[in-house]
Amino acid sequence: MRQHRVVDSPYGPLTLVATDGRLSGLYMTEQRHRPPEESFGDRNPRILGEAVRQLDACFTGGLKEFDLAPALDGTPFQRGVWARLQQIPYGETRTYGELAESLGNPAASRAVGLANGRNPVGIVVPCHRVVGAAGGLTGYGGGLDRKRRLLAFEAGGAGAGGAAVLDPAGPSAPRPAA
Repeated sequence: MRQHRVVDSPYGPLTLVATDGRLSGLYMTEQRHRPPEESFGDRNPRILGEAVRQLDACFTGGLKEFDLAPALDGTPFQRGVWARLQQIPYGETRTYGELAESLGNPAASRAVGLANGRNPVGIVVPCHRVVGAAGGLTGYGGGLDRKRRLLAFEAGGAGAGGAAVLDPAGPSAPRPAA
């Protein structure tokens, strides 16, 4: 059974999707590869309390690594890439090529990029920590501005726009961009 809830964040509203009670999607507004809204199931503001608590702790600087077991639906290659993403330490980045090498296929950097872009639970599985070969910001399903802000926040900058606490009731008003 699929259900969803919407929570506010420093990066705009986040739609959290649960499949059989486990986090299976975390989508930003205007996100590339965002599934249709009708696929999220019924809205239930009481689901995924632990995921919301951990996201809140992350956005206030108190959590550097998520302790969730998301239900990731993808090909074996995609799941391998997503597992590698979870090994990138907080505040650090890796290139697509480095991820491809770590998977034993240095020529697969483009395929790694495609799998990275299909990550269904961004932030929790930190696809924003992957950069281009020269270290530059390249594609991010949530948009390059969000990627820049997430990386700045993790580096200790003001990328999140100050202290940010999720509103479990959902977004009430648009937040100004930082």
